[in-house]
Amino acid sequence: MAHGDLIERLIDALRCLPGVGPRTAQRMTWHLLERNRDAGRRLAAVLADAMDRVGHCRECRTLTEQDLCPVCSSPRRDRSRICVVENPADVARIEAGTDFRGVYFVLMGNLSPLDGIGPGDLGLDQLARRLGVGGVAELVLATGATAEGEATAHYLAEMAREHDVTATRIAQGVPLGGDLEFVDSGTLAHAFSGRREIVL
Repeated sequence: MAHGDLIERLIDALRCLPGVGPRTAQRMTWHLLERNRDAGRRLAAVLADAMDRVGHCRECRTLTEQDLCPVCSSPRRDRSRICVVENPADVARIEAGTDFRGVYFVLMGNLSPLDGIGPGDLGLDQLARRLGVGGVAELVLATGATAEGEATAHYLAEMAREHDVTATRIAQGVPLGGDLEFVDSGTLAHAFSGRREIVL
């Protein structure tokens, strides 16, 4: 190892982040060690704290420090509308870019039989229980416009129909093959206002 074991281990550890390859990880390492050790210590402390204290909301499965996230614990949210998204970042995008006042269910992925990801891996049994209790009028399907996202939306629409719940799908503005993470707020708001019922 040219730089020493600890430096190489830091470079390798930074590569776990999405979009960070060997060169970027090396630049980050040099920056922290050469110019900003206090920030590196702060990053390490907050990262360790987050890894220990952040878990999943028991109702919607998003990431939170509490048993219930702020959305699920709010008495002002419309619990008759559940928006199903792929990941916690999608919740943040919808909250920032639309006027949706319902609650969420976070799948933490999509159905993908080739990758061994089935309904149980996405917590769909928990969603089915929420629908079975009653009181849900609309299931808003806000999965991405990828093949996996569409397949997941179709499965969720079937689940909604079995519970006599209207399933709607965000429609306009989200490009085919795109993820919500890369859609601007205006486009996302337009997609929400133009959602439509899925007819099976």
